[in-house]
Amino acid sequence: MKDKILSLVVILKTKEEKRDFVLNEVMNVIPKTRNEKGCIDYEFHQDITDKNIFIFYENWATYEDWQNHVNSEHMKVYSKSTEDAILEKKLYQLNKLS
Repeated sequence: MKDKILSLVVILKTKEEKRDFVLNEVMNVIPKTRNEKGCIDYEFHQDITDKNIFIFYENWATYEDWQNHVNSEHMKVYSKSTEDAILEKKLYQLNKLS
């Protein structure tokens, strides 16, 4: 895995009453994340039919770069501030096949 780009899909389901709060918190970390070493892409989406579902599509140069992101101060602050607003979180680590 260390020689390949790491792709991730992260799916969050928020509490309806906390959706706008989570959206605001994510929008605050996006610029910081996109400027991190090894960040190739960091895209943020919202489901069309269920506005409480947010999907991240990320590409990192290395697994280590992603781990540095996960452990960055802005992600620690984000995680702490949104922990009571997230109902479900799924993380998929992907290898590109074609």
